[in-house]
Amino acid sequence: MGAGHAHVLHLERDSLVHRLPPQVKILASVAFTLLVVLTPRESMWAFAAYAVLLAAVAALARVGPLWIARRTLIEVPFVVLAVLLPFLGGGETVTWLGVDLSVEGLYGAWNIAVKGTLGVVSSLLLAATTPVNDLITGLERLRCPQIITQIAAFMLRYLQVLSDEARRMRVARLSRGYEPRFFWQLRAWATGAGALFLRAFERGERVYVAMLSRGYTGTFPRIKGRHARPGEWLAALAFGAVTGAVTLAAVLT
Repeated sequence: MGAGHAHVLHLERDSLVHRLPPQVKILASVAFTLLVVLTPRESMWAFAAYAVLLAAVAALARVGPLWIARRTLIEVPFVVLAVLLPFLGGGETVTWLGVDLSVEGLYGAWNIAVKGTLGVVSSLLLAATTPVNDLITGLERLRCPQIITQIAAFMLRYLQVLSDEARRMRVARLSRGYEPRFFWQLRAWATGAGALFLRAFERGERVYVAMLSRGYTGTFPRIKGRHARPGEWLAALAFGAVTGAVTLAAVLT
C-alpha cells in the first residue's frame, strides 16, 4: 500500500539512526515524548538535558538545526496561545517592564512551549530518518492494531493524491482568469473546497470498489519487516534509560 511514496520530511542520509529498524525508533520516540510530558514544569534543567539528547540524535542522524528550526514553525499557533497565559492567568503576579504577569500563567506558557517543542522535534527526527512505508512497517512490527495501520496507510497514500487534485483545480481556475484573494471572495474558496471534497469522496468509492474486485476482505496481510537485533534494541533502551533517569531526578528533586 503506497509503495514508492516518500513523505516530504524524510531526508536521504546514510547514518546510524537511519539504519535502525523503524520499530526501534518509534518506540524510542514515543517513550521520550511521554517522559517529557511527565517532567515537572519547574525542572528547567531537565528540559535542557532533553534538548541535549535530541541534539545528539540529530547529529548522529546528520539532520541540520536549520532544517529542524524551519519545520518547528508548525507549533506557532500553540506558542501564540501560550504567550497570552501570563496576561490572563490569576494568582500571584510579578512585574516585568511595568507589566504585571501571572506566575501561574508564566509556568503554564513555559510548560506548553517547551514540552510542545521537544515533542515536535522528536517527531521531526523520526520522520526525517524513517521513510513512510517503514513507519507503517514499524507499527506492524510493534503489533499495532491493524485498523490503525490501515487508516494511516490510506491517509499517507492519498494526501498526495488530494494535493495533486487541489493543484489541478487551482490551475484550472487560474486558466480562466480567476484567483480569489480577498475576504469578499471567500465564497470561491468554499466552493472549491466543496468540489474537492466531492471529488475525494467519489475517488474513494472507486478505489474501494477496485479493492473489492481484487479480493479485499477488510484486512491486509501483515507487513514483514526485519527483526531488530539485540544491539539495536539496546540503543533504544539506552536512550530511554538516560531520558528516564533525567525524568526521575526531576520528579524527586
